[in-house]
Amino acid sequence: MEGPGRIVVVSADIGAGHDAAAAELTRRLRGRGLVVDRLNFLDVLPAPARWAVRDAYRGVLRWLPWGYDVLFRLTGRSRVSASVLRSLLRPVRRRMRRAIPPDTRAVVTTYPFANQLLGPLRRQGRLAVPVISYVTDFVVHPTWLAPGVDVYCAVRHAEVQPSGAADDVEVTVVRPLVPAAFATSAAVDRRKARERFGLPPDERLALIVAGAWGAGDIAATVAEVRATGHVRPVVVCGRNEELYERLRGGEHVFGWVDDMPTLMRAVDVVVENAGGLTCQEALACAVPVVTYRPIPGHGRANATILARSGLTRWVPGPDQLGPVLAALFGEADGERPNRAGDPRSDPGPAAGRPPGPDLAGPTADPAGVVAEAAGRAGSAGVEGRGRRTLVDSVGDAVAVVAALLQSTGGPR
Repeated sequence: MEGPGRIVVVSADIGAGHDAAAAELTRRLRGRGLVVDRLNFLDVLPAPARWAVRDAYRGVLRWLPWGYDVLFRLTGRSRVSASVLRSLLRPVRRRMRRAIPPDTRAVVTTYPFANQLLGPLRRQGRLAVPVISYVTDFVVHPTWLAPGVDVYCAVRHAEVQPSGAADDVEVTVVRPLVPAAFATSAAVDRRKARERFGLPPDERLALIVAGAWGAGDIAATVAEVRATGHVRPVVVCGRNEELYERLRGGEHVFGWVDDMPTLMRAVDVVVENAGGLTCQEALACAVPVVTYRPIPGHGRANATILARSGLTRWVPGPDQLGPVLAALFGEADGERPNRAGDPRSDPGPAAGRPPGPDLAGPTADPAGVVAEAAGRAGSAGVEGRGRRTLVDSVGDAVAVVAALLQSTGGPR
């Protein structure tokens, strides 16, 4: 490369997982001296489509979870659904191409539907630089898979669906795009961490998380965790203000939390329901993780993989929740819980799951994979960066239909 090179990272502000992964990748790439641009996939779509994607997807998760689960399962059995999505998004390809600067050396995606635009551009020769996709989930759903994508980066234990697709998909196992603060949080004194958030110093605490949207039946989870008598709930509602207002009468309820590494260090176990980035952060912290009431679709798919790999414990119902928490802390169910002052109350990374390095291990840094690919590439060129055409206008209308489809069928 003649210069430091430009990398375009394409994400989407749906939930927080895709953007958080993109932000960490951007930080690492800039640390290597690369110029990085961030592109929101939804900005490529016309305004009505952006609204449809965010609100319709959130609405389906909240009001028709069973429908989303059925759709996720059906589309996970073959790659036909991704082919249909690519066809519907075809008129938007020119808009995507024009959004990529001519001096770009590589494009990275952290959102699956971006692959359905960038992959075809790469395959047709209209994009001359590598397209690399970082999969934010443990399940590589067919909506991530698109002809033309050069490399898929996924964390250890991730599985490609359908299983037969793994034979013709190149997957590079990489470390999670989790900030270093989570891995180094063990250096934070637990008592000071609890003081930071106003938490009791001598209680055993369970951190209940549900992503940026606070998705799932969190109220039931809080009640059932409390009812076990083994832990005291600490709840993070994300940006779900309705959930926050509903639960704030109880103790230790937070909205959006900026300092999650310290909060995770303050608790004894994390209870999660999606298996996404927050779960990976907890694993990096070496805090025991319990999956409970997983959300439909990608949440349940991730839960299956995580439990099978021994990274988390998936509790199928409230009757099993008490025994699992008791076993996690070396107690019999019904036994009086040990307090935080008891040495047994700080189980460390060996309690209930392998330590953090089992997820990271001696695998590649995603930023290194991207930088190496960019170093071998030329520039993206200037094809397609002319003025707006009639094709773009027609594409706007078609893109709305495509957005409605993806809003009901895509993983977080």
